[in-house]
Amino acid sequence: MKLFWKFFSLKSSTISSFMLFSYASALLPVTIYFFMTNKSILMEWEMLSTSSTSMTLSVILDPIGISFSNVVCLISACVMLFSSSYMSSDIFLSRFVGLVMMFVLSMNLLVFIPNIAALLIGWDGLGIVSFALVIYYQNPKSLSAGMLTALANRVGDVMLLLSIGFCVIQGHWNILFMWQNDFSPILAFCVVVAGMTKSAQIPFSSWLPAAMAAPTPVSALVHSSTLVTAGVFILIRFFPFLDMFNGFKTGLLFISVLTLLMAGIGANYEYDLKKVIALSTLSQLGVMMVSLGLGMPFLALFHLYTHALFKAMLFLCAGAIIHNNSNSQDLRQLGNLWNQMPLTVSCLNVANLALCGAPFMSGFYSKDLILETSLQSPSNLWMLMLIFLATGMTAAYSIRLSIYSLWGHPNHMKTHQNYDEDTKVTWAIILLAVTSIFIGKVMQMTILEFSSTIILPLKHKMLTLLVTLSGGWLAVLIWQSPKLKDLNPNKSMAFNSMMWFLAPLSTQPAILPPLNSGSNLFKSLDQGWLEIFGGQGTFMSVKNFSTMNQKIQSKLISSFIMMIISFMLIILIIILTVSWHPYN
Repeated sequence: MKLFWKFFSLKSSTISSFMLFSYASALLPVTIYFFMTNKSILMEWEMLSTSSTSMTLSVILDPIGISFSNVVCLISACVMLFSSSYMSSDIFLSRFVGLVMMFVLSMNLLVFIPNIAALLIGWDGLGIVSFALVIYYQNPKSLSAGMLTALANRVGDVMLLLSIGFCVIQGHWNILFMWQNDFSPILAFCVVVAGMTKSAQIPFSSWLPAAMAAPTPVSALVHSSTLVTAGVFILIRFFPFLDMFNGFKTGLLFISVLTLLMAGIGANYEYDLKKVIALSTLSQLGVMMVSLGLGMPFLALFHLYTHALFKAMLFLCAGAIIHNNSNSQDLRQLGNLWNQMPLTVSCLNVANLALCGAPFMSGFYSKDLILETSLQSPSNLWMLMLIFLATGMTAAYSIRLSIYSLWGHPNHMKTHQNYDEDTKVTWAIILLAVTSIFIGKVMQMTILEFSSTIILPLKHKMLTLLVTLSGGWLAVLIWQSPKLKDLNPNKSMAFNSMMWFLAPLSTQPAILPPLNSGSNLFKSLDQGWLEIFGGQGTFMSVKNFSTMNQKIQSKLISSFIMMIISFMLIILIIILTVSWHPYN
């Protein structure tokens, strides 16, 4: 009985974490079985059938969907355990937990439904709940970030709605049974744009750093395995259909390489700890899209899984650092954390090494395969150069992050002391750290099958490692002794730090002209001519006339003189009338 009451006295975040851990543990053997047997089970429930049209709800159980659900729920469980400490003083904790659980449910619906029409349940659920989570702190900055996130994602929602309309000619909405028809190119374009908006590819990239206004546990969930990966997942699901079109892979490769490069450059200029990690997420989404552009969807899925685990750990470590440093996110106000938070900093370094693609870390097995595939594919030389340049930048901003916050001089308050003794934080981070170290090797050895063998010369094989080491070495040279403030910022610095001006271009030009025209119309019509000829003008005329009449009547002498004159006029009129009509 005591245990029963003890269970109900726990926080809602702890209970939800336990439920998600239980679900992920129960699903793990099912995931392994589906991967080993390569089975797919499609279930359809026919809800309505009239004439030749039927409304069905489809559910698919396949290795991709089940493994994705497993990864999402494992990361969500760790995030909710972390939230028990991070959000402990929040009075609206139950509301926060409810929103996060709705977020996880929406992602699972998206994963298991292969029907485009029913897919909107999970797709729109992600959009609505993400808006509610971004504006969670209820201040003007959060509201503007939430509006940018919601409106940018609505472009993808509209494209998905259009694709539902273009699918009508096929008589069904099942992703698995698409075939070519007159509307197929437009349908493919709509699906690709929908995936690009959710995964924040150029020109829809500005919402991703803005979504950092959400609490850090939400950022860990959004930027690792849920919202931003939904676009990549949709393109992986649609890949057999999209691969039929000639320009799909070339166009996607071009856009993803630009996104990869822009995010890598922007992260090297950013000083906000969470935004650096957000831009690294954007960079890795570009790597996944590059893999799709090279025609390797399963390799993109492999990198999606490894990236989800180490990126969630990176965000949780950043959250622990922010929480311990009086909610300061500026890299220049941190420093010497390795001496005060050894466990958190060790896990942060593990995540950074995995992000850079260091040998024997999970990121190495997936990222190295993608880069080697790009070397083997018949791609443009400029594309290859930009891909490897962006890879070097990944190492550069990771080392820069470590130099500023972990190994540099302590720049926080002198009496301040950090610690990493909170078990709810450390257990969540350690679990993700162990998983992210071993998952790459385990998945490559036992689960994933690659149909092609990559044979490269030694210099090409070592090129990835060489570029990564060069990026790290340059970062050490440039940021060995960081300054607390930058002097003389120029236009090129502003261009690179503001994501090639994507953030202002995607907000101000779209909003300012309608606002100005609306304001001018309001002033000239509503507050102008319509008021002059309408109620306000009539009111002013009557008011002026009444005021004038009141002034005339309010003066006593004027009134007396007016009465005498009026009386005399009346008498004069009577006399004149009598004189003209005398009595007979």
